[in-house]
Amino acid sequence: MTDLHPAIAAVTDRIIARSVPRRAAYLDLMQRQRDAGTNRGTLSCGNLAHGFAASGEDKPAIRSGAEMNIGIVTAYNDMLSAHQPYGRYPEQIKLFAREAGATAQVAGGVPAMCDGVTQGQAGMDLSLFSRDTIAQGTAIALSHAMFEGALLLGICDKIVPGLLIGALRFGHLPTILVPAGPMPSGLANKEKQRVRQLYAEGKVGRDELLEAEAASYHGAGTCTFYGTANSNQMMMELMGLHIPAAAFVHPGTKLRQELTRAATHRLTRIGWDGDDYRPLARCIDEKAIVNAMIGLLATGGSTNHAIHLPAIARAAGIAIDWQDFDELSHAVPLLARVYPNGAGDVNNFHAAGGIGFVVRELLGAGLLHGDILTVGGTMADYASEPVLVEDELHWQGAPAESRDVTMLRPVSEPFSPDGGMRLLAGNLGRAIIKTSAVAEDRWTIEAPCRIFDDQNQVLTAFKAGELDRDVVVVVRFQGPRANGMPELHKLTPALGVLQDKDYRVALLTDGRMSGASGKVPAAIHLSPEALPGTDGIGGPLAYLRDGDMVRVCAVKGEVTTLVDEAEWALRTPAAPPPPALGVGRELFALFRLHADEAEKGGSAMLAAMDSVV
Repeated sequence: MTDLHPAIAAVTDRIIARSVPRRAAYLDLMQRQRDAGTNRGTLSCGNLAHGFAASGEDKPAIRSGAEMNIGIVTAYNDMLSAHQPYGRYPEQIKLFAREAGATAQVAGGVPAMCDGVTQGQAGMDLSLFSRDTIAQGTAIALSHAMFEGALLLGICDKIVPGLLIGALRFGHLPTILVPAGPMPSGLANKEKQRVRQLYAEGKVGRDELLEAEAASYHGAGTCTFYGTANSNQMMMELMGLHIPAAAFVHPGTKLRQELTRAATHRLTRIGWDGDDYRPLARCIDEKAIVNAMIGLLATGGSTNHAIHLPAIARAAGIAIDWQDFDELSHAVPLLARVYPNGAGDVNNFHAAGGIGFVVRELLGAGLLHGDILTVGGTMADYASEPVLVEDELHWQGAPAESRDVTMLRPVSEPFSPDGGMRLLAGNLGRAIIKTSAVAEDRWTIEAPCRIFDDQNQVLTAFKAGELDRDVVVVVRFQGPRANGMPELHKLTPALGVLQDKDYRVALLTDGRMSGASGKVPAAIHLSPEALPGTDGIGGPLAYLRDGDMVRVCAVKGEVTTLVDEAEWALRTPAAPPPPALGVGRELFALFRLHADEAEKGGSAMLAAMDSVV
């Protein structure tokens, strides 16, 4: 077996040491829930009767308690293309469970917010906090103590992290994530990007733009670019929480159905009554979290997971930070170029060898923990791809060579020796930058800044020609406490136009940028955020003024202003804009008021939980 890369070993050891007290407390709580907590066998007759009253033909089995009863937590809705396929899953899972001598019930549903619909709109202010709402909904679903295992049906941005955070409160249960797969490829991504930039320049109208978007997002399944949703699916594979190689098989196919059947059957074999008990609390450990980080770096995954992974880890008693990402990035090569980091989409990536190829390459080079507890066997089993042989599911090894070296390469010949996610630090705070889609001559931008408090102000200035110069565009008061940390993806076409004019442009913000962001350097998630916290102190971003020289450097890991220190000390912070109202934002005021920094996950819920667990 190949020795683990020393940098990966060092980061893992540091995370383990850092996490000792909270991880031990978490595992102790999970053990107590298994041994002495409420479960179906200890429910009163009235409790139990309520639980099986409407279960039809499964009533005798659920009543007897002799076999596993599976709790299904579903994020189904038929507005969100990625989750529309889940509509028929519960009835299928119930049949598959009976085949294995078990039963299944829908424990509950959770919201599934689509950032594609709310992107750049007022509703995006609810986006980050929808993750915590999903976690709470998952906990409510599983709190009925009717279940000995769980299947989680979710695929997109905040939904998978939310499901995991909630399910980790029931970490004594074996749990498997069940994906639904991507939609078929539509309009080529480069063409979609071209039309968006033409629209930003006023060279095409709304009808042409809508036609291009409709040709891109055209059917059931996950959007095919490699954003946060598809990065979720990759992480579930690298953490061993899917049935192997389940991520990128299309909805509505026989192969997809058989993978769902396999997940259901497998769950019945890893319960606490057997000799292969695999509870979620043990599957998600420090090594599994590191594997997810490595997968993000090796495939150029979404920067949103620099917020979501710390939150998932925190729910399992594990502490990670952006320094961990940065050090791993220097050790992990970039093996994939999937749009927006390349021309092809996740379907092209999957056809080239996909996640199975990546897993095999990383394991073979000592760049991945192979000894984690997975739901589907060993980590080596994930270096595979599923096939149907006479309508029966089988797995075959991932291809020995990439089927498309423009999409996927081996460790011996990577696209880059670096994973492309860097920590930036300096007198403006700490931020994340993703370099995998940015040309190297753009990794350092030093220019006067132009400051905005709202992304729509940026677009107004762009249309007026006010940004036609070298500029660092600063969008502040976009952090978790200010307005829920919306993604600023709608700025990407405008900033891309400026860069194509050969201006040296960068974005600096305490907000988020979508996993679909690309070629313009973006220093994001800047912490501390501009809005003052409960201590009354805001971050340095609140002290910047138009024209200040700002340096964003991915080479040296810097995010600094060159303003004289004596002048800086005399400044007063900018007044924050008033809280926005409407589309339910006021319902999340409590979340905003108590949210902690992005590097810890940007969560009021987890911050409060830390004080009691």
